[in-house]
Amino acid sequence: MRVERGRTERWPARPSAWNGHISRINSVAYHPDGLRLVSGSSDMMVRIWDAETGAPIGEPLKGHTNAVESVAYSPDSQYVISGSRDCTIRIWDAETGASVGEPLEGHTNIVSSVVYSPDGRHIVSGSWDYTIRIWDARSRAPVGEPLKGHTHRVASVAYSPNGRHLVSSSWDETIRIWDVNNGAPVGEPSMGLTSRLGSVVYSPDSRHIIPGFFNSAIRTRNTETGNPIPEILEGDPSWARSVAYSPDSRHIVSGCNSGVIQIWDVATGAPVGGLLKGHTKRVNSVAYSPDGRHVVSGSSDKTIRIWDVETGALVDGRYIVSAGDNTIQVWNADTGTPAGESLKTHTERIFAVAYSPNGLHVVSSSEDNTIRIWDAQTGAPVGEPLKGHTDDVNSIACSPDGRYIVSGSRDNTIRIWDAETGAPVGEPLKGHTHYVLSVAYSPDGRHIVSGSFDKTIRIWEVETGASAGEPLVGHTHSVYCVSYSPDGRHVVSGSSDNMIRIWEVKTGASVGEPLEGHTNSVYSVAYSPDGLNVVSGSADDTIRIWDVETGAQVGEPLKGHTNDVLSVAYSPDGRHVISSSCDYTIRIWDVEARALVGEPLKGHTDFVWSVAYSPDGRHVSSGSSDKTVRIWDANTAAPGADSMIQVFNTEITGNAILLDLRPDQSGWVRHPSGGLLFWIPESCRSGLTCAATLTIPTDGYSRVVRLDPSGACFGASWEQIKD
Repeated sequence: MRVERGRTERWPARPSAWNGHISRINSVAYHPDGLRLVSGSSDMMVRIWDAETGAPIGEPLKGHTNAVESVAYSPDSQYVISGSRDCTIRIWDAETGASVGEPLEGHTNIVSSVVYSPDGRHIVSGSWDYTIRIWDARSRAPVGEPLKGHTHRVASVAYSPNGRHLVSSSWDETIRIWDVNNGAPVGEPSMGLTSRLGSVVYSPDSRHIIPGFFNSAIRTRNTETGNPIPEILEGDPSWARSVAYSPDSRHIVSGCNSGVIQIWDVATGAPVGGLLKGHTKRVNSVAYSPDGRHVVSGSSDKTIRIWDVETGALVDGRYIVSAGDNTIQVWNADTGTPAGESLKTHTERIFAVAYSPNGLHVVSSSEDNTIRIWDAQTGAPVGEPLKGHTDDVNSIACSPDGRYIVSGSRDNTIRIWDAETGAPVGEPLKGHTHYVLSVAYSPDGRHIVSGSFDKTIRIWEVETGASAGEPLVGHTHSVYCVSYSPDGRHVVSGSSDNMIRIWEVKTGASVGEPLEGHTNSVYSVAYSPDGLNVVSGSADDTIRIWDVETGAQVGEPLKGHTNDVLSVAYSPDGRHVISSSCDYTIRIWDVEARALVGEPLKGHTDFVWSVAYSPDGRHVSSGSSDKTVRIWDANTAAPGADSMIQVFNTEITGNAILLDLRPDQSGWVRHPSGGLLFWIPESCRSGLTCAATLTIPTDGYSRVVRLDPSGACFGASWEQIKD
């Protein structure tokens, strides 16, 4: 990690990029006074930010059950409104963050755009159900019938500044203007547009409308005639996804699919200055500050950026920036960087790892009967180990809201833990008659599913700790793995009977026939994010993908591992699958191409039991029998690339490092970095069972001889060193 410091006298007052959302940012809007910002993201959350410092204000606003597509402030700044892919609209108290009343329901598809009327009395929404709806902001009741006319998805809606009209843009390649009082269309729709439309806005003087197109052209239209004004604003050759007028109507800003932003002169149609570059993925939303001095942008790269309109520069801040592993971390220059503690290891093999939903922590479980929480950025342990199990902790999972951790153990019990305090929540869940091998939360966090060595699957009520119904019975051997479908309606399980089964949660019935194809135990299963496929990893060294609806295998097995595949997981975008194995490696696979991406990730010196993607898909965590948790950059799995970011494995005191001295399969004892230290003859390896002490039995069988390195010789050509 590199730390860059600017001259203190030149530090301004904002961070260059604001990180907090864990998925793409779809919408941003300024507070009427310009001092705050609101953002909506595919992580289902709404966040409010201090526009001066970039600091988040309060906790995220949670309630939507799918991506937040659009956000806006009320004119009096008391409320925030959000529209979502869950087909609802929510109103929030801007000061407290509390949800105001019930969601507004009526749309039958994604709510793509929401905005307040200038007087704050009404809300208008546009939807992929082809309709526009007007709502009473106080009573939250719909006003009249939906406005119908578009023949495809409504992409964007906006009020005229005088509040008399609405404008809408659609994927049917038309713009329509509506009379607010009677809901009737004003004139004919703007036809002849040769591309689907994105954002649409009124000029502050109500005279013009400007839409953004899929083909990147931006053309201003007269609101009286609907005709285009001659100048066409064309710049970056990618979709102008979002557009906004400056408060004085003299400029337009556009955000593009390519990640760049352009400011335009309305009078001449010419670009003002160069392209604003900084985002690494498409820009989904742009907005001017009320004073017109800044532009804010939200992007699929999960960051919010603020730009100086006059200079085109990113507005940086009084911060120290650490850069590395494809991430940017902002640190407060007044308090300094976080003081990382010594890294403390699990004392035995690590069986499972999981990311917290916000991506800030990694959780690990071990053969040492404990669970540990780590800071994903610094590698520092968070709090003390979670203790309570009396045997190996085989599996862990975080609740969807991040408040709890569930663990399954060889002691036949399941425990729930408070992720904040580390305290156990209630009594252990008991019912299995043998080892608990796998646990998972339902998407709504209300249930837990567990798989056991006793050949059964159980579903538990989180609130009461009671078993929900009878065990699911069908496997003829141990159930090694379980996972919920994204919609929570089904559970998939894998077993040492070589079978995969899908179960209906409500009835407990097996859905269709078992998925057959593996020739050895199935150790890991996971649903794709869209719920259409399941991926499985097996002791037959292969990974297989299955069609959930038909039960058929999709394509040929993914082959490359040279030993048992212990863990598999989908990337959050569903484009990749990651796998770990007894061959000590981690592999990333392209789902569509069914090919390995780059080289295997190497560094672990023993079985890699568990892998997990970070919620943003940029990192991968892994847990191994070598007692380490490692974090990898998911985007640098290429030949020669340095993918490893963090290793949580040793306690460092001064210059001394406590090493795990057990040899690998070929007999080499390695440094934690993977370098070779020395080789142990095969006849002597059977005695090496202690991780902290290397013993070489003189007769090949005794286990009581300790290595004395005091007379060791070292050299570049070690094979030539004698006596």
